[in-house]
Amino acid sequence: MSRWSKNYTLAHAKLHIVDYPTPNNLSYFWSLGFIAGICFVSQILTGIFLAMHYIPDIDLAFASVEHIMKDVNYGWFLRYLHANGASMFFIIVYSHLFRGLYYSSYTLPKAVLWVSGVIIFILMMATAFLGYVLPWGQMSFWGATVITNLFSAIPFVGDSIVEWLWGGFSVGNPTLNRFFSLHYLLPFLIAGMLLVHLSLLHKAGSSNPLGILEHSDVVAFYPYYTSKDFFSFVAFMLFCVFFVFYNSNDLGHPDNYIDANSLSTPAHIVPEWYFLPFYAILRTMPTKIGGVLTMFGAIAILLVLPWIHDSEYQSARKRPIFFLFFWLLFFDFILLGWIGQKPVESPYTTMGTFATAYYFMYFTIILPLLPLVERYYPDY
Repeated sequence: MSRWSKNYTLAHAKLHIVDYPTPNNLSYFWSLGFIAGICFVSQILTGIFLAMHYIPDIDLAFASVEHIMKDVNYGWFLRYLHANGASMFFIIVYSHLFRGLYYSSYTLPKAVLWVSGVIIFILMMATAFLGYVLPWGQMSFWGATVITNLFSAIPFVGDSIVEWLWGGFSVGNPTLNRFFSLHYLLPFLIAGMLLVHLSLLHKAGSSNPLGILEHSDVVAFYPYYTSKDFFSFVAFMLFCVFFVFYNSNDLGHPDNYIDANSLSTPAHIVPEWYFLPFYAILRTMPTKIGGVLTMFGAIAILLVLPWIHDSEYQSARKRPIFFLFFWLLFFDFILLGWIGQKPVESPYTTMGTFATAYYFMYFTIILPLLPLVERYYPDY
């Protein structure tokens, strides 16, 4: 590398890491992106070390996980850090997502930035589902069977997709091998999308909590926000350590600590907690195709959100009506997560129907109509 190229690279890095102009009123919620990046790196590293000892074979997968836990030096730590790290990653990403919804960070000119973030979220969900199957416990096997069967509802090509995913006519050894390969591949796609996301962020600039587009009142990223990000990271690590060392299995399903048995169906098949809201939406529809369309629609609607809602006033802090509906959405999402782990029976089905209806009403009716009826309260 020539001296000119080296100096240009250093100057470019300094501009985007040290001197990056940032609004001077950002809260700790703007540290969530940084923490999500740390979680992602942790998942990559622990996943690589776990892959050195994992065997993607239906007769050996469960035993290889037990081998990692009992025989590999610090294997228990790597496994618990990876498993609980996935939950921590989703906690941070969901918080990051709702922060964006609260401050309308999806509106123009940040529409492409928002879409890139939603694509990362979708890739995360796919990666997490594939990883959940790998331990080959009871919930892994039956979860894979139920979720992959959903693709059969797609007209004309559904059955072919399911057979390709299975590598045959049922969930078996080819399925586990394919899921292991894809679980190892997708994080590198996420890494590429993260670079795109960061590039778009630095091009558009960080959102101002006041919802204004002017960037006249800014400070350098270093040292003002590096110190804030570091403090947030330490606080998050304490929270993460609490689960990794003291409540290692609380976020997993107990049935997944039983070797997979295709002849013994669990009493209640549920996915990991971070899929439960969308699982509840899936179950509200009486038909399989209706459930699949509704579930995927609940995610896809986030992709088109910038073109559904484009308010002049972005922040919820001075919009009391928007503030109320947003928090109703937040608790509605929590309610859907709770319903997702309950049996498919009354009153949970009725509650799920109303909660799903509000979820879609918020994005398709409430958000587009609010700018027409809401006043802006500068002193609120």
